[in-house]
Amino acid sequence: MRTLPAFSSLLTAGALLGGCAVGPDYQAPELASPAQFMSSPAVNQRQSATAADLVAWWQGFGDPLMTHFITKALDQNLDIAQASARITQSRASLRSANSALLPAGNVSAQAAQAHLSVETPQGRLLDSTPNFDRDGGYYEANLGASWEIDVFGGLRRSREAAVAEYTASRAGVAAARLSVAAQTADTYLTIRGLQTRLAIAREQTETQRRLVSTVQLQFDAGVAAELQLQQAKGALSQIEASVPVLEAALDSAMNAFDVLLGAQPGTHRIELMAPAPIPAAPAIANAGGPADLIRRRPDLIVAERRLAASNARIGAAISGYYPKFSLSGLVGTATTTSGHLFDDGANQAQGVLGLRWRLFDFGRVDAEISNARGRNAEALASYKLSVLRASEEVEDAFSNLVKREAQQQTLAGGEASLTRARDLSMAAYKGGVVSLIEVLDADSRLLATRDARAQAQTEAARAAIASFRALGGGWDPESGRTLSARAVQGSKQS
Repeated sequence: MRTLPAFSSLLTAGALLGGCAVGPDYQAPELASPAQFMSSPAVNQRQSATAADLVAWWQGFGDPLMTHFITKALDQNLDIAQASARITQSRASLRSANSALLPAGNVSAQAAQAHLSVETPQGRLLDSTPNFDRDGGYYEANLGASWEIDVFGGLRRSREAAVAEYTASRAGVAAARLSVAAQTADTYLTIRGLQTRLAIAREQTETQRRLVSTVQLQFDAGVAAELQLQQAKGALSQIEASVPVLEAALDSAMNAFDVLLGAQPGTHRIELMAPAPIPAAPAIANAGGPADLIRRRPDLIVAERRLAASNARIGAAISGYYPKFSLSGLVGTATTTSGHLFDDGANQAQGVLGLRWRLFDFGRVDAEISNARGRNAEALASYKLSVLRASEEVEDAFSNLVKREAQQQTLAGGEASLTRARDLSMAAYKGGVVSLIEVLDADSRLLATRDARAQAQTEAARAAIASFRALGGGWDPESGRTLSARAVQGSKQS
């Protein structure tokens, strides 16, 4: 058993050697950014009765049904399920990388019985010897261990990459949840906007039908010309034609809404059939500036962690230049007689220091390093571009929010004026002062303005959602948790 102390010495030496790691150490890139967004002053001046905190922004809309559906989507959405499954995959890769740094052990045993043929050359030779026994056995039991000594840090760099990928997968779940929450709210508001526009179109249809009835009575009495009757019917048909288009858009929005909730289309239609007002866009609290996006937005965390992983893989590739050492050992027993398996004479032990070096394969190592550096450069450019696009999304959403609300206010004043103008034109028509053309024109202008105002109100609320989404709202970056029912289910399982 003299080999065992020597084997222990080799293990100690290997542990002392594994203290450095080749390749560049990761440094998070520093990105210059302004203190605030260009549109922040205008957004901060918005008039709103409520202010929504970024962490749970959907509550600021004051619509319990929308909050209910967002919570449901976060529990059932299949995109989130896919992102959670990727955590399982990356966690398994991390475990594999951790295991590569540790010794591996195995137990082996075998028992064999043989009956030798005497019709072979070897059998005839042995059969000619005195006391030859054609039956024999072999028994062996061993405990083995092996360990690759990470002298130059290639395995540790691989583990570093696996840790970064695992962190990215966790942030990816948060990004998926934020996206689903925003998409659910956006589709919900789209549904409410289409329902409002449908109500306007149907109300205007009834108004136009009453006008057609009035003109029909006048025509029957010989007071109105057929031209006026046909003009009124044509205007009615034009308004009626807009209803099926809006209904088709509403059906599509409701189907998309069900899919977001991980349900068959039509599942939640009954709950959504009762029309409700378009929720008003709340004010945005604590918008911060471009620098805060890097901390707040989980998709940027994903990009940064993948950059860190690509940097670690450069070191793993560089380690190919250097030799790899391994230690392996075995203790056990072997005998041809089962009764002597545990006798001192049957003991066996072995210790081996191994060397593997790609000495004549440096061309391939060069290619692997170049590939790793190229991927790192790509990841860096992707990260920088993601940060710029994140700022662009915020600026676009802020601008759209402010402009749409201004449009809505303008259209509200125009709607009041056109409603009064329509009433006056109808009274004048009945008094024979103006022609039917003035009434139809007033109706057309009023319908277009009311429909445009509903669209502007919807788009303003959607722009608020886009703003919260672009800011990374919907989770607490300090604790790494999204705030909703079972919002951290995937993270807890990890």
